[in-house]
Amino acid sequence: MNDKTLDSLSAQLGELLLSRKLLVATAESCTGGGVAEIITRTPGSSQWFDRGFVTYSNNAKQELLDVGGEILEHPGAVSREVAEAMVAGAIRHSRAQSALAITGIAGPDGGTDAKPVGTVWIAWQIENNVPVSKNFLFQGDRKQVRMQACREALSGLIKLLA
Repeated sequence: MNDKTLDSLSAQLGELLLSRKLLVATAESCTGGGVAEIITRTPGSSQWFDRGFVTYSNNAKQELLDVGGEILEHPGAVSREVAEAMVAGAIRHSRAQSALAITGIAGPDGGTDAKPVGTVWIAWQIENNVPVSKNFLFQGDRKQVRMQACREALSGLIKLLA
């Protein structure tokens, strides 16, 4: 996967959002704002990208996105529940009607038997609909895990909007 692939996905997403007159927000943990960076490389993205939340710490997830402390404790920051709370919080705390959220373990440390390095949860939501989420187990080094997560996040929102 290269920058051209990601740029193409971002441009596709922008066309869909513009045609539906929607804005998008991102809520990212392990990707550290990577999706927002890809989106803002796209010319004209200011017409459809509202804002990005980089909520790397649990405190940031709670303060900026209203993720509940109880779900951060159990099942933990890398879970369907947290990804879905993040995506809902991104819509609630922005002007966007659609959002994506990513939380995971990019490595090289932090993995466990239950949640190995490469475990990533991505959630997508369109306002007034329930979040949709998916679990991934990406292979490769830290950079590769993060790029795969960005690609799947963009692709998933495109599928949801199409």
